[in-house]
Amino acid sequence: MQTMLWTYLLLSLFPFCSAELYRAEAERIMTTTPLIDGHNDLPWQLLKKFNNQLSVAPANLTLLEGTHTNIPKLRSGHVGGQFWAAYVPCETQNKDAVKRTLEQIDVIHRMCDKYPEAFVCVTDSAGIEAAFKAKRIASLIGVEGGHSIDSSLGALRMFYRLGVRYMTLSHSCNTPWVDNWLVDTEQEQPVHNGLSEFGKRVVLEMNRLGIMVDLAHVSVQTMTAALQVSKAPVIFSHSSAYELCRSRRNVPDDILRRVNQTGGLVMVNFYNTYVSCNQQAANLSQVADHLDHVKEVAGYEAVGFGGDYDGVPTVPEGLEDVSKYPDLIAELLRRNWTDIEVEAALAGNLLRVFKKVEEVSDLALEPADDEPIAYQELEGQCRTSYGYPASASTTASASTTASTSTTASTSTSTSSPRVLPATLLLLLPLLYSLLP
Repeated sequence: MQTMLWTYLLLSLFPFCSAELYRAEAERIMTTTPLIDGHNDLPWQLLKKFNNQLSVAPANLTLLEGTHTNIPKLRSGHVGGQFWAAYVPCETQNKDAVKRTLEQIDVIHRMCDKYPEAFVCVTDSAGIEAAFKAKRIASLIGVEGGHSIDSSLGALRMFYRLGVRYMTLSHSCNTPWVDNWLVDTEQEQPVHNGLSEFGKRVVLEMNRLGIMVDLAHVSVQTMTAALQVSKAPVIFSHSSAYELCRSRRNVPDDILRRVNQTGGLVMVNFYNTYVSCNQQAANLSQVADHLDHVKEVAGYEAVGFGGDYDGVPTVPEGLEDVSKYPDLIAELLRRNWTDIEVEAALAGNLLRVFKKVEEVSDLALEPADDEPIAYQELEGQCRTSYGYPASASTTASASTTASTSTTASTSTSTSSPRVLPATLLLLLPLLYSLLP
């Protein structure tokens, strides 16, 4: 308290040095309460740049260049907890999404193994708090997109066992059970009007397991449905305020009020397009505006940070990489956020939500939901129907047979002219023998 009084006295007497004092105050707070960020796509950069080969010299996370994130930058930014995104694109849906997601989960675990002095992989709120005390970066896994489970509750349960502690219900594509944010634009049409019945069961199974429900990237109807169905608070791991930037990736005020009522969390995104609605221009002050708006509408206990670093092409001036977080905290202090409000946004709010999710899971009495999605609701032809009644796959089989028959017919008609010359060659000796 005495430190705060001296700070405010100095600010009033020497306004010319206020920026430095706010920055020093931010550093002081973050030393004892480090920041938990909800979404970082460094694993995706490791895949794109190095095919997940952490053993190659340029992939050294202490010296890594050309990314928003490396270990020294995380230390400078006072990042004490990070949800790493196990992200694979929508084009993997109905193909190799599960395999690709497993590989991204694997590279996150290997980051912890290779740099134990910096990272410790944890799976619960207690693990985060222990990492804070040990001055290591608590590393958690979020799967970004429901397409990663290929409509399988079994896959969801296995992801949990591998350490996944949130799943974004969709990315920028619909799945057989959830609508994504693009259905609120002219680019796509709604299929489920939010969540299908199976989608609701996915949410409840996540509640039972203790996986946080992440509503970044989903449609407004999906937000509403998930908030109604979920027994635990939800998060938006990397979304901003729709009222300030009318991108459908952002959270409208009516949903912010529901987040307040249900004890959830909105972790503000730093992507220029979601901050200023201008991909080429945004600044730190505008990000602070979004944090202010979430605080005003949903309360300070609903505010968090989800920078989306290394997953977006442009970030605001003043927030060029993960080392810049103290500058943002300094701006919040300049705007008269209290220590309590800042500490809640830094870590307390996420820890509160996580503990509530764990509590709901601990109290769950129901067994695992082992009823699979209806076969006819699945998409894609590259799948088998084992376990389903024979009638369930009749249509798909007929379609495949028809397709195969067409291909075979085409192949036969195409190859017949090639067979004829060879046959004639074989008959030529016989023809010559018959000549007089």
